[in-house]
Amino acid sequence: MSHPEEKLAALGLKLPDVAKPVAAYVPVVRTGNLVYTSGQLPLRDGTLIATGKVGDAVTAEVASECAQQCALNALAAVKSEIGDLANVKRIVKAVAFIASTPDFTGQPQVANGASELFGQVFGEAGQHARSAVGVPVLPLDAPVEVELIVEVA
Repeated sequence: MSHPEEKLAALGLKLPDVAKPVAAYVPVVRTGNLVYTSGQLPLRDGTLIATGKVGDAVTAEVASECAQQCALNALAAVKSEIGDLANVKRIVKAVAFIASTPDFTGQPQVANGASELFGQVFGEAGQHARSAVGVPVLPLDAPVEVELIVEVA
């Protein structure tokens, strides 16, 4: 099996620098063999990919891309804690928050932007429990935020 970052490269993706917190928290915490990430916004090169609500200013397709970027940011935070993504034993749980209009019900499809990436990068170990939750607003007016729980070696 190839290295997780090789799989990312094959998808035309790479891990970004760890996003700086926008408030009083740290991006990642490890306790025992579990790593918890803080909620990751869809920041690319320090800028949000999109702002606004899904179902209004943001399409479900753009929101799914945002979820994928959140996932990349979360993996960067995990790597900063464990040194090498090859040490990931399993993505245990992903929680996706989607800022959406009251009539938008496609939160699970938006969250697939993150979930499918984990499957492509980690195979069976990327299959995880998940929540996809519609919310009225997220920090910085981001359309998506994703947090992870990861089991590591």
